[in-house]
Amino acid sequence: MTTTALDVHRFFRATVTSITDLTPSFRRFTFGGDDLAVYGDPGLDQRVKIVFPTSTASLDAMPTGEDWYTQWRELPEADRPPFRTYTTRYVRNDANEVDIDMVSHDVLGPASDWIAKAAVGDDVLIFAPTSAHSGVSYGIDFVPPATVDQILLAGDETAAPAIAAILEQLPREATGVVALEVPHPDDAAYLPHHPGFEYRVGARRDGDRHSHLLTSVMDAAATLVPTGEGSDVEEIDIDTDILWEVPRTAKGGAALKSARLYAWLAGEAGAIKTLRRHLVSERGVDRRAVAFMGYWRLGRAEN
Repeated sequence: MTTTALDVHRFFRATVTSITDLTPSFRRFTFGGDDLAVYGDPGLDQRVKIVFPTSTASLDAMPTGEDWYTQWRELPEADRPPFRTYTTRYVRNDANEVDIDMVSHDVLGPASDWIAKAAVGDDVLIFAPTSAHSGVSYGIDFVPPATVDQILLAGDETAAPAIAAILEQLPREATGVVALEVPHPDDAAYLPHHPGFEYRVGARRDGDRHSHLLTSVMDAAATLVPTGEGSDVEEIDIDTDILWEVPRTAKGGAALKSARLYAWLAGEAGAIKTLRRHLVSERGVDRRAVAFMGYWRLGRAEN
């Protein structure tokens, strides 16, 4: 039997069965549905896409075939159901349930509008792996070398669910630093405890976005890795291109047997670009041991 792309990734129709406010900024949505019995769970920071209905575009308008993205782009803008990227937090196949944590903030677009107004019984589509998935998952960006002395996990609130999932699945003997910037002081309670990690979690000050994140990562890098000979990295125009560099191939992270530091950084592209330059160009961290993901860009909505 031939395996198609839709056998290993597909759209699941899912219904909100419960909503839990975990902290002032993090809201957990539990989804149910009969076919979630075959929802895949590769683990770690597995990315999935959630399609939201709007007043002009129902879920039924979403193309779901193998060429769904091309067909979606060809739709008139008003007829396109919007989608955003999230991290799977927990999968309970035996109960046909999936948990996904989302950031709750001021309404700025269709996703935040849905998050603010969603109720039990509302439906979404989730594009995710199936239980038939095997091999490398290109929705997982935490891909360290086989042996790592220290791990640096850093980002803003949009990266927190992925960081939480990684921390829960790392062995207890793993060590490192978590640097996280969140909107509210009480959001620090969102992250699970890992005995081997130092937590540098701070709330954002009004008008001072990224200050805590940048300072925390640079301070951590000063202790985790000595200053080395930096390497040139090509500058990426984050207004026109996507900042996303995950070394996972034979020419990337897989080529390293070990590394003193493995860094995983995700969040607003402007901040991640700055940290990418600092770690690789100024600190000399091997770029094959660093994953950079510009999850979003300040002032711009992303699908």
